[in-house]
Amino acid sequence: MVIHQNKETFIPYSRQEIIELCIADGKIAIAEQQKFRDFCNILIAYYHFKLHHSLETLKSNFVPFDPDIEEYATIDPLNNFSNVRQKEADLVSTFEAILEQANYHPISKSGLEKALSEDSVFDLKTEVNFDDFDRVVCYCRGDSSDIITRKKWFFKTVEERVDIYQRVVLLIKFREEQHFQDKPVADEELNFKPGKIYLYLYKNLSKLDIEFIFPNIKMSMNWKDRLLFGLPAIGAAVPLILRVLPQIILILGVLIYLTLGHQPIDELQVREEDVRDITPLLITVLSLIVTLGGFAFKQYTSYKNKQVKFQKNVTETLFYRNIANNSGVFQYLIDAAEEEECKEIILAYYHLLISPTPPTAAELDDRIETWMKDKFGTVIDFDIENPIRNLAEIKAEIKYSEASTYAVKQVALLKRDRHSRCQVLPLTEAKQAMDYVWDRIFDYY
Repeated sequence: MVIHQNKETFIPYSRQEIIELCIADGKIAIAEQQKFRDFCNILIAYYHFKLHHSLETLKSNFVPFDPDIEEYATIDPLNNFSNVRQKEADLVSTFEAILEQANYHPISKSGLEKALSEDSVFDLKTEVNFDDFDRVVCYCRGDSSDIITRKKWFFKTVEERVDIYQRVVLLIKFREEQHFQDKPVADEELNFKPGKIYLYLYKNLSKLDIEFIFPNIKMSMNWKDRLLFGLPAIGAAVPLILRVLPQIILILGVLIYLTLGHQPIDELQVREEDVRDITPLLITVLSLIVTLGGFAFKQYTSYKNKQVKFQKNVTETLFYRNIANNSGVFQYLIDAAEEEECKEIILAYYHLLISPTPPTAAELDDRIETWMKDKFGTVIDFDIENPIRNLAEIKAEIKYSEASTYAVKQVALLKRDRHSRCQVLPLTEAKQAMDYVWDRIFDYY
């Protein structure tokens, strides 16, 4: 089995497309094709029900941490104390298992910190305080790239190729309220609830901009924008200072006159009658305040407008890339896990079914990867162990006709011989096995 580097385990076709691609391969007899479809459909139904239990587990364990629920009773109706820590542990372990079933892979904390340290597509300086979190779980799927147009200095624009994740999932749990009370931040400034868990699911997100999905991100201008902002301000300030310099000299003369007498003001070329008359002085001070204050307000407004523009660009971009938040993420991921599990099992079963001799797991893995590449030009890193294990776990009792009598045998969809070569049941028996398992999902007798 070849180990691929930087290749996706995700299969970029739907379940029904995989079924029809297998049939279109021409290796299943026409009389058997409907049997293959029937087997695949009951397999899909079985895994839909099986993963529904995982969905209910996620939803149940999420209740104490759901930020969309205003109040949560820590004592349940049965008067048993809720084990919140256990619920959190079960939630995260189930969540990560579903992500792996859906062929997502984790992004480490060092990977997230690297995104913060590198230049952003949005040309922003960003900061995320990871000390605010009790837990951070980030997964992604689908490595690809896209061409974007970015504005460089002044009116120059350039096209750049950026690496993106087709899907990004983030789970974060904020620290309790006491942590934020100890910080110099007012409660009303927090746009999240301490102690709660937040979940986000985004599509087509640049690898350099993952930090923007964190709710506690702080944004500011980078050095280029500060320079472009500061140079015009300095250029505007110089003539302003020259214009108000006489008023400044006059005020300075008043201060010197009040402290040292009239002698030093001669050197400033300020008349004594101007210093003694309070009315021109007040007018001068007021004029200086209005002039400098107007300049400062103009520069502050320009800065705030630039900041609002940045935030607007980020918000609009993330709005169109957001798929789901909080509990809505669970249903999407369960569907994705169901899709991936079934596609892997169908591909493994099909290639074992048409194989002239039973292959090993490694041989089967290579056959599927080669088939996907040669037939459809799709390069994947197929995970063979999961579908083989899932096929072997489906066991049933099937009636066989022997000498005018019926015998019942215990069978599994997949078995291995002593040389670890894999073999599956033919389609008729495989359908019977799935029907047996399905009929006994609620076997109360």
